[in-house]
Parts: sequence; structure tokens; C-alpha cells
Amino acid sequence: MVAQVATFAFHGVEARPVKVEVQLTGGQPAFALVGLPDKAVSEARERVRAALCAVGLGLPPKRITVNLAPADLPKEGSHYDLAVALGVLIEMGAAPHDAAAGFAVMGELGLDGSIAPVAGALPAAVAANAMGLGLICPAESGAEAAWAGGDAEILAPKSIIQLVNHFKGAQVLSRPEPGALTAPEAVADLAEVKGQETAKRALEVAAAGGHNLLMIGPPGAGKSMLAARLPGLLPPLSAAEMLEISMIQSLAGLLEGGRLTRARPFRAPHHSASMAAMVGGGLRARPGEASLAHHGVLFLDELPEFSAPVLDSLRQPLETGDVLIARANFHVRYPARFQLVAAMNPCRCGYGRASGRACGRGPNCEEVYQSKISGPLLDRMDLAVELPAVTPADLAAPASGEDTKTVAVRVAAARASQLDRAGATNAALTDAGLSKCAAPDAEGAALLSRAAEALRLSARAYTRILRVARTLADLDGVDGVRRRHIAEAVSFRRREAGGPAETAQISAARAF
Repeated sequence: MVAQVATFAFHGVEARPVKVEVQLTGGQPAFALVGLPDKAVSEARERVRAALCAVGLGLPPKRITVNLAPADLPKEGSHYDLAVALGVLIEMGAAPHDAAAGFAVMGELGLDGSIAPVAGALPAAVAANAMGLGLICPAESGAEAAWAGGDAEILAPKSIIQLVNHFKGAQVLSRPEPGALTAPEAVADLAEVKGQETAKRALEVAAAGGHNLLMIGPPGAGKSMLAARLPGLLPPLSAAEMLEISMIQSLAGLLEGGRLTRARPFRAPHHSASMAAMVGGGLRARPGEASLAHHGVLFLDELPEFSAPVLDSLRQPLETGDVLIARANFHVRYPARFQLVAAMNPCRCGYGRASGRACGRGPNCEEVYQSKISGPLLDRMDLAVELPAVTPADLAAPASGEDTKTVAVRVAAARASQLDRAGATNAALTDAGLSKCAAPDAEGAALLSRAAEALRLSARAYTRILRVARTLADLDGVDGVRRRHIAEAVSFRRREAGGPAETAQISAARAF
């Protein structure tokens, strides 16, 4: 007889079914584990042996063969321990032969027989529910798995002896309750930002349409301060978005106590982050910052200080909305539809030519510093604003302008109209959807044509101007894209200092 226990292998956010087959035969005593396991899976033999001995169940003097099927699917992680142990117990007769029927099993064993928490309980529970199975998982992962909903049974034992007693009827394990839905943290108020009205407007537009934003300005101009106030402008996550994000966080081990939140992610990695940290990868291909910012914001402060390969690795997810991590024998895909917000100084000395300060690094300091960012990445920035230095008069003046709640109401209304119209934000519109809902009027089309020629816009920049213009129209509450919306959208394109592009943008801004 061969005991069979269902479990999962994680490839991205996808939980692929794996069958754990356990067989005890005569011959030289041995414990063989096959099926393309990695080091952590192979070490399950010793953890299972020690855990069973700790509860008074020594392994029989037989040959134990464990097969993880399909054998050509790579297996990674320690969550196979409990499934292997349960299969061995069934083969030994220490657990009922139908104990694993109707369940998928995951969990890491301690040497004392305890069951330690593992990453991925939520996607495993969702996959088990879709297959009509229940889930057996560690007690500390039960609150997370319970969020999958459905009528499937969930068992969350603390130790292997609790699980055996449950199957024998000596102890009853109740279904765990979902973790708490935590309230969003308090955010700083936009009204606290003094001056920088143009940057505030760009921040509102970025929040309303999900657009990428680049802020350029000297130290102390308020770039990081503005970025910190963006989460307060964003609407809460929908139920479907919250589930997607929570599954990624589950695989990254970030769902402590199964607590979920409806606040959109705001990730701000340090500029020393590696490519694997940014887009995912590593030995077990874990999600990176780009995926952890899915349906939220990825904020890159001091943009030119990031290494060029790390920045250029974001070009694909900015277009496709996902990250593909390639390995020699398999590929892992993680969702990564995020809003990129970046901040940078104009040059290495921090102030640039516009400040009137002398630069000790030479006349080309600004060009050399900004050339660290590739043109294709800059082309993907929908909005670019230059923040002037804050003067002592600005600091002495009382705070003015609209607060976060007021602006957030307009942002929420604009987003609601986008979702009603196309089911997506303007930044995520397909080309067909953009052509249908963002076609400008005759005057706007003429202005856009002139600006495209003067600025030498790429096809991507052309369509991104249309996306921003559509968002500006949504903020105004009008159906069509008009000339003033095109003009303002053109004024937010990044300028080249002192060139014809600057003249064209100034003209467009004045026309608006």
C-alpha cells in the first residue's frame, strides 16, 4: 500500500498541486526522498525522524521511500515536512488510512514534534479551496489561511500529536478565525507642505490616474515630504486587490498573525537594493519590492544613486504589470502593477544650475548626474515636476492649501469614474481603451501634434500624455479631453534644460 498526501509547490503566487507518496518496504533500513527536492526538502527526512521520535513513534526498520510527484517539478522549502510525516504515520498505522483524504497539508516540523509556521498559507488555502480540499496548516498560519473563505475545512494543529489525536477522535481541532482587518495607519497631511503648488497638483494627478511621477529638486525642497503624503490620497483596496496583495505578502512571510489591511502598499527601498531585492529572485525566487508594491506605490528616493541595472530592471514590469524570473529549468511570474514615484536632486552637488550656486564638480555636473538614468526609463514617467528651493519666507508663512481629505475626495471620484468607464485606472488602460475614451477635441489634437513634433515625443510618451490628459478631464468631471487638459499634460513632461523642448513646454503651459 502507498499512502498519498496532497500538498503544494509555489511558483510565484501560483500554488501547484503536489502528491506526496510514501511507501514502506522490506530490505535495508533507509529513508529516501525523491522528486527533484532542494536542500530544505531533502532535510525533511531528519526533521520527520526526530519529530516522530519526540512523540514516541520511532521509525520502523524498513525502507521508506517518499516520492514528490510530479517528479519533474522543482520542490523548494520546508513546508513539505508535515505532509511527509503524515504519509509515514499512515503507512505505519499510527494514523487512520483515510486521515489525509480531502485535505492538502503543509507545515514545517520542529525536532520536538511542534509544527512551525511557513510562508504561503493563504495561496495554499485558496488553491485547496478551488480543488475542493480542506487545508492542514500550522496553528500560527491558521488565521491567515482562514481568509480564503469557502466551506472547506481548515485544521491548524500546534503539534503533530494534536493532529494524530484529532484524527483518532481524542481531540477536536476547531476551525481558526481569520486574522484582524487592521485600520490604515495615520498619514501626514498635505496641508503641511508649504509652497510647491505645482508639485501638489502633480501628486493629485498621479494619485487620481495611477501615473508614474518624477520629482526633481534641491535638498529640502519637499520631495520626500510630498511622497509620504501620497498614501493618504489613494483610495482603499477593493476586496479582489486586497486578496492579490495578501497572497504576495503571504509568500514573502509578511502577514503576521494573519492580519490584512485595505491600505495600498507603499514600498521605499534603499538605493543600495540589489536587482533580486527590487524585482525578486534569489535562491528560492521570492517576490521583490516591485511585487510587494503591487496595486500600490514604489517610491525610489535619490533615483540616480540606484545602480543602472536595478533601475532598468523596472522597465518591463512598468509596461507589462508583472515580473518574470527565469531559471534554467522553470520560470516564476509575480504580479507587479505598481505606481512608480521617484525623487532626485538635479546634480551631485544637489542644486544644479538653476539655483545660481557654483558647482565644484564642473559645468557638466547636472548632465553627468542625470545621465545615470536611462532614457527609456525616463520615457515611462508620466509626470515630471521641478521643485524650487523653499525660501525662508515660505517657511515663515502659515500653512495653506487643501488638506489630504479634501484632495482625496476628488481623487476617489476620478478613480471611480475610470473604473466605471473602463474597469481600470487610466495608467492601466489598454491601447484600445485609451483610443476610445481619451481622444481629444480638435484643438487639443492640434496642440498635441505640435507638441509631439517640438518635443520629439516617442510613441510611448505620446500615449502617456493622453493618459494624463484623460485623468485631468476626470478630475474636472468632464467627459471629453479638451485643449487645456492636453496643455497641462504636456507641461508635465520632463524638460531638457535650455533646449527647444523647454520652449515648447513653456508655450504649452501658457496656452493652458
